[in-house]
Amino acid sequence: MATASDVAKLAGVSQSTVSYVMSGARSISPETRARVEQAMRELAYHPNAGARALAGRRTNVIGLVARLPSNTDVAALLPFIDTISSFCRERDFDLVLITEDEGPAGLERLAGRSIVDGIVLMDIRRNDDRIATVRKLDVPCVLIGVPDDAEGIDCIDFDVESAGRMAVEHLISTGHRKIVLVGEPPTVRAEDFGFISKFYDGASIAALDNAVDFAIFTPDADGWAGFASFDAYARGLSEQRAGIIARTPQAVDIVMQSLASADLQLGVDVSLVGLCTDATAQGFRTHVTNVSPEPRDVSRLAMTTLFRRLGGGDSDHATRLVAPRLTRRYTTATF
Repeated sequence: MATASDVAKLAGVSQSTVSYVMSGARSISPETRARVEQAMRELAYHPNAGARALAGRRTNVIGLVARLPSNTDVAALLPFIDTISSFCRERDFDLVLITEDEGPAGLERLAGRSIVDGIVLMDIRRNDDRIATVRKLDVPCVLIGVPDDAEGIDCIDFDVESAGRMAVEHLISTGHRKIVLVGEPPTVRAEDFGFISKFYDGASIAALDNAVDFAIFTPDADGWAGFASFDAYARGLSEQRAGIIARTPQAVDIVMQSLASADLQLGVDVSLVGLCTDATAQGFRTHVTNVSPEPRDVSRLAMTTLFRRLGGGDSDHATRLVAPRLTRRYTTATF
């Protein structure tokens, strides 16, 4: 089994340099770091986590805290988790996923027991009870999402309001004169989540600015049960040059099947724009025009920010937004 000494010899550096590369405790030139990392790969060297912690006073573990209530779209989380995990693995860090909703106490436990070197916090509410704790932690923390009070915190997200505006403006540019946004079921309070309420704001403002009819269809229950009346509602849209915007992949799926049941042809009788990734949009039988929330770009920016903090970066904490991207596919009609 290879040792740190073997890595040092192959890379032509001292053993302490190998330790610094692993721990991040000291700045190492990109060229030297590349030689050490190449040597580690060639030797299939995987340093012991306990030894790394003793040598560098680090655990080389990142904590990803993502609350998963019963109505969470787990598939939408996978690009975030996959990208964050890959980012950690490339830097010889392990990732611990924490899904229990322990609130502020959970963050204090992670940081206070030196379980992790840094934390990524997801599922951010507008008035999130963990924000005060984030400001007091002894380890860096980056939020994926933006609370109302984001001062002094690193927050990364996609530009949700621009996404809502982009979806509406696309439909207007293709001749639609009525826009219907599929709302949230009664179990979700849109006003509690910035990534929902800001999307609504962007869509409604764009519709108002362009003087088009704007409506929200609100399901009266979770899942299919909440769309019992949607077939009849959709039939009334077919003569109105209407476009539908669905904010979740589940809503996209239900709307598509409901329109088929109502004998309406997508991209001909009525249009549909979904807020979802390209992979999801192209996974439906009819490829869906989508606004992508760019989860991988958001995750990479969050991790870059976190590792900059781990490396001693002291730039001002700020909110950084990734631009959404719209791709037209087969569900957009031109009127």
